[in-house]
Amino acid sequence: METSRRLRKRALVWPRMSKGFAVMKRAFPGLGVLVLLSGAAFGQSASAPATFDLADVHISPRSQFQFFQGAVLKGNRYVVKNATLVDLIATAYSIENEKVVGGPSWLEKDRFDVIAKAPANTPPETLKLMLQGLLADRFKVAVHSDKRPMSVFVLTVGKGKAKLKESDGSGNSGCQPTPGQPPPTPGATLTIMITCHNMTMESFAPLVRQMASGYITGPVVNSTELKGSWDFDIKWTPRGTFAQAGPDSISIFDALDKQLGLKLEPQKLPMSVIVVDGANDKPTDNPPGVATALPPPPPAEFEVAVIKPSLPDATPGGRFDPSGQINMQAVTLKLLISFAWGINPNDKETLIGAPKWLDSAKFDIVAKTTTTGGPAAAQLDIDDFRSMLRALLIDRFKMVVHNEERPVNAYTLTAANPKMKIADPSNRTGCKEGPGPDGRDPRIANPILSRLVTCLNMTMTQFAEQLQTMAGGYVFSPVKDATGLEGAFDFTLSFSTAGQVNGGRGAGFGGDGAAPAGAETASDPSGALSIFDAISKQLGLKLELKKRPVTVLVIDHVEEKPTDN
Repeated sequence: METSRRLRKRALVWPRMSKGFAVMKRAFPGLGVLVLLSGAAFGQSASAPATFDLADVHISPRSQFQFFQGAVLKGNRYVVKNATLVDLIATAYSIENEKVVGGPSWLEKDRFDVIAKAPANTPPETLKLMLQGLLADRFKVAVHSDKRPMSVFVLTVGKGKAKLKESDGSGNSGCQPTPGQPPPTPGATLTIMITCHNMTMESFAPLVRQMASGYITGPVVNSTELKGSWDFDIKWTPRGTFAQAGPDSISIFDALDKQLGLKLEPQKLPMSVIVVDGANDKPTDNPPGVATALPPPPPAEFEVAVIKPSLPDATPGGRFDPSGQINMQAVTLKLLISFAWGINPNDKETLIGAPKWLDSAKFDIVAKTTTTGGPAAAQLDIDDFRSMLRALLIDRFKMVVHNEERPVNAYTLTAANPKMKIADPSNRTGCKEGPGPDGRDPRIANPILSRLVTCLNMTMTQFAEQLQTMAGGYVFSPVKDATGLEGAFDFTLSFSTAGQVNGGRGAGFGGDGAAPAGAETASDPSGALSIFDAISKQLGLKLELKKRPVTVLVIDHVEEKPTDN
């Protein structure tokens, strides 16, 4: 099974949909076992190496939210989407991204889709060997194994005994949202409550990073020495709402200590790594006729879907389970349209022609996909889901839509008094959540600065392209670079979410408090710092609002009531 970074989704809980459904990315994964490197992992064998029958490798289409998906075999199609070369190498060698070191600076910048043909039911370990061969053939990737000191989080048993119940071994293994939780209410402080069953510490260690990625910015190493499997519950406050929770807040570190009797502490340890000795930034050409030999599969669709108006006092909420069951309650049609077409639901300018009731009429949806049950259930990805939802809305609400370019308010990045450090060209290009090389974390002293982004070897054009995703509560449309600054820079950016600046007030599901379109949200007396002030004070740059053409979604027709179930 895959390592924690790529673990399949158990259940996706949608408590914060107003940020373009970014919560889909933060869903809790299933189990995975960390596979340690060995010489055999490099596929060195006297027999012929395993290879894909055919492979289409191309640059991923641009989208607002680009993140790694796939690495699964769908029938005889092996599909990977939005993968950097680091993602692909980490997948091929069963290792976390941080443990792929060396190589050229662009290794985490460009993204690729891989669609390859392999015999149905090919074992996962064979697929990894096939991917290793593809990387060597198409990207000329050369690697070797090594050990390097690395910043990690070490999980140990605290003082006394661990507060865990030994599992009887029955049932499935995994961690899921605790059953019976009421749906989150708008404006309420979010608490994450997880129930784990039949869970080994070896599996829990990488999983805890996925569940609490706002706190944990490096690999988690299990040093508990606890054998067997365990049942337990744990709850904590997400880092983004820690300051708002006040005395009721509890970090993942305190939750592990007080509730489970475990300690999670940062350390520097020698870790097994993959060292990239060389790679090409462009794959070799696809073989002739690859599009014909690998045609797109039939579009995914809902097998059955029931849509009905919500009760007046229903609380918004939702759940998408990879078993194929989708449940949504009291969700506005505007929110559904925004997710289906990939636009920010708080943006009042990129959705044109929306009737007033679109943001007030609420519906419940229960749907089952054609992948319900069995191994295929884990194969539904977010792109499939968007496509299925678009088709459902068009069919049941008789929607007619089209895209066109129209002038809207959009931000432009300009230079006022630049304060950024000239980049170290050996650094990989990219921005990541968490402290920079100096390890400083202003969130410790001031938790309301809940976002800390470290960017290395970034041009201003690349930074501008990332701002729409990085600051989705503030920035709804693509940002244009007009700084005139040449070269690349290293910098960190610390700021609060739009909801924190607005005191938790704002439109949208869950009360994330996104900034209204066109409003340069100011900082707050509580100590919250908007993205605009952070960019100005910390980087010496400025985000200015200007009119310019942007692609919008135009609703030509939509019915207020869905067709009968």
